[in-house]
Amino acid sequence: MAVFDLVIALLLAGAALAAFARRLGLPYPALLALAGAGLALVPGTPTVMLDPELALVLFVAPVLLDAAFDASPRDLREHWRPVASLALVAVALTVAAVAVTVHGLVPEMPWAAAVALGAIVAPPDAAAATAVLRQLRPPHRLLVILEGESLFNDASALLIYRLAVGAAVGGAVAGADVVPTLLFVSVGSIVLGLVLARVTLVVNTSIRDVATSVIVQFIGTFGVWLLAEGLHLSGILTVVVYAMSVARDAPAIMPARIRIPSYAVWEVVVFVLNVLAFILVGLQLKPILARLDRPTAVAYLGTAAAVCATVILVRVVWVWASESLGHWGHRGASGRRCGSPRNAVIVAWCGMRGIVTLAAALALPREFPQRDLILFTAFCVVLGTLVLQGLTLRPLMRRLGVEQDDEVEREVRLAREETTRAAVAALDGLGEQHELGRLLRRKYESRLAGMNGNGESDSTAELARRVVAAERRRLVELRADGTIGDDAFHKVEEELDWAELSAESRD
Repeated sequence: MAVFDLVIALLLAGAALAAFARRLGLPYPALLALAGAGLALVPGTPTVMLDPELALVLFVAPVLLDAAFDASPRDLREHWRPVASLALVAVALTVAAVAVTVHGLVPEMPWAAAVALGAIVAPPDAAAATAVLRQLRPPHRLLVILEGESLFNDASALLIYRLAVGAAVGGAVAGADVVPTLLFVSVGSIVLGLVLARVTLVVNTSIRDVATSVIVQFIGTFGVWLLAEGLHLSGILTVVVYAMSVARDAPAIMPARIRIPSYAVWEVVVFVLNVLAFILVGLQLKPILARLDRPTAVAYLGTAAAVCATVILVRVVWVWASESLGHWGHRGASGRRCGSPRNAVIVAWCGMRGIVTLAAALALPREFPQRDLILFTAFCVVLGTLVLQGLTLRPLMRRLGVEQDDEVEREVRLAREETTRAAVAALDGLGEQHELGRLLRRKYESRLAGMNGNGESDSTAELARRVVAAERRRLVELRADGTIGDDAFHKVEEELDWAELSAESRD
């Protein structure tokens, strides 16, 4: 009961910290990290041990699906070079640099355990960076790069993590087996994600109850992860492919009265999982700190500081090297240059670690070599990067004067214009003698002329649903042919959802 009371109190505190962070323009995970660190030092707090096998699926699967669902394949294709550079090369360099650093400082740590630590701290968490950046309206491509990186660096880092943990616990892994294993896991995960997405869409077409739909969504998310892991595939890569595939067709089959509340539930769940992750790490650090004598504590802090400095330095060096070599200077499909020195500075400094690092550390088997040191170091890297980089990102961006752009707003305006044209076309067959049809037609023609119509005329639910359905079909077409990206799509989709709910209320 004491643990439950503590969790409830800390969830309330987490909500207050998030509100405080928004007022200050700070990433709320930074304040959660400070709260978790403080929790480990508070006398009398209970010790909670989470089942390692539960950590990744509980904390990573829903958070990853939520991010992947909103990802834009069009934008990722346009910016694939910087995304791949960060998600693959930067992760590999970070793992190697951290492994060498830790093994040099702690020679008794096996190489496999050192590589596992490198894989744990390698993937940055884009949520912390974008929480700040979105308030400042940076170039849209900068957000695309960071969010795309966060989707795929988790998969690459945790593939390495899985191999390293297996080697540390079960024995050496033959080098000749690594490439075939990675190839099998990657291809198998992609195929499984696509197949399960088709199955999910078939099931969801028959669900019209909000509570049932939300429960099925969560069961499906955990089920996809568990099935992938049971088949010795990558749960992360499978969930990413699954979510991105479902997101292509879900708008056409999910009614607004289900989509609006389900989106709200997912937003709350992601927040709660972030709070719980920092709480649990704080509670698990408490017994670790209690076992440390002064010399050991100093050694742990030195190792953690060296690892934190390494992950920051590797990212900065690699991003600047990539920019200098022109890897980000190509022009995408839209003709816009994808990189600039100022953007590179921002991307290099957006290396905050978060929930994936915490979950991977918590997921280590209890008998894992140097587990206490690895868990302590992982939390210190999360805390250090969130505080150092997270709290300085806003003033850095202001000082650099990174230019804003209106790419998403321009696409939103285009989508509104095209969907309004579709609404007018849907009313063409009603005939001028139909009074309701004339009223609706004048409304939409006025909106099309100035895109500022404010009048609301009465109409039947059937007519309203007809024009909303036409608008939604056109919106889906605009995203499918690459005219607009997912950010603009979701903004206009929300507007149509509320219009659809308004139509249903008139039945």
